[in-house]
Amino acid sequence: MAEAHADGQPQTATATATATAPGPKLDLGPVGHLGDRLFAGLANTSGGLVIAIVAFVGIFLLALAIPSLADDQANFLFSRVWEPGGEEPRFGIAALFYTTVVSSIIAMLIAVPIAVGVALYITYYAPKRLATPVAHAVDLLAAVPSIIYGLWGILFFAPILRPVIDGLSSALGWLPVFEKPPGDNVGVVFTASVVLAIMILPVVTAISREIFAQTPIEHREGALALGATKWEMIQMSVLPYGRSGVVSASMLGLGRALGETVAVLIILSVPNANDPWNSSIFAGGETFASKIANNAAEFDSPEKTGAYIAAGLVLFVVTFLVNSAARIIVARSGPGGKRTRRNRSAGAAAAKEGAVA
Repeated sequence: MAEAHADGQPQTATATATATAPGPKLDLGPVGHLGDRLFAGLANTSGGLVIAIVAFVGIFLLALAIPSLADDQANFLFSRVWEPGGEEPRFGIAALFYTTVVSSIIAMLIAVPIAVGVALYITYYAPKRLATPVAHAVDLLAAVPSIIYGLWGILFFAPILRPVIDGLSSALGWLPVFEKPPGDNVGVVFTASVVLAIMILPVVTAISREIFAQTPIEHREGALALGATKWEMIQMSVLPYGRSGVVSASMLGLGRALGETVAVLIILSVPNANDPWNSSIFAGGETFASKIANNAAEFDSPEKTGAYIAAGLVLFVVTFLVNSAARIIVARSGPGGKRTRRNRSAGAAAAKEGAVA
């Protein structure tokens, strides 16, 4: 036993000495540190630059709009009069705000359901040999210039929508928003809204398609393994997973609808200054963008220019608020959001009850 112990002792000492003996050190040095610092600096600079540009645009618009707003003799927010010239300028944005918001909302109501349906069809229903060309065709719609949409809308598409306008007016004409004014005017808010829906359709479809395709395969196969049909699998797995992506895509489309200029300018007929204001979607009107573009020739004095810049400032604020609301919705419905934490807490409670049982 002693001999075995004696034999084992040198072996242990040798192993300990070998483990503690100093050897060549691997000097990593500043490998990757400089690149990380440069990348972090560029990322922070880019983010700060974007914030600075947005702040500069807002300050620029506000600085040029304040003198005209101070001289405005009408209520800027609630007046529908637009007479920015003369010694007593009177202008308000109520009519512009109404037309801009209503046309954008109608466009969203038309485009978003269709875009989600097309995205689901391309991702889960269409065969691959058909899904690829359909996806490319939808994406190509985003490459069509706005002026083409405007000319196509007023010359070709507006006459096609006349029976639809007549039918809606006959069925819902007792509501002021669906009342058809006298005349056969084709450049109405409804036509512009449908064209806007076609313009934002590829944006919402492309983003929704990418989000739906990223649904974890274990979620989809788990639902199918439990006996769910394809639609039930989509309803339980795909749609909840892609909710935040669809909201983000919709807000991007809404941003384009709010700021679209050329197509709306070509389609919408401008009411006469002496005509009474009409809230119907089957009447003409002007949005913020089309009003500014259509009257660019009136920028001959600081007072008039300031009035139009004030209208642009309101459009800037509305777009900013819409994007902020979209960020809040996405944060609450996406990973780490309030809804995710609530579901996680419920799952933890259920697991705890199962462990106790």
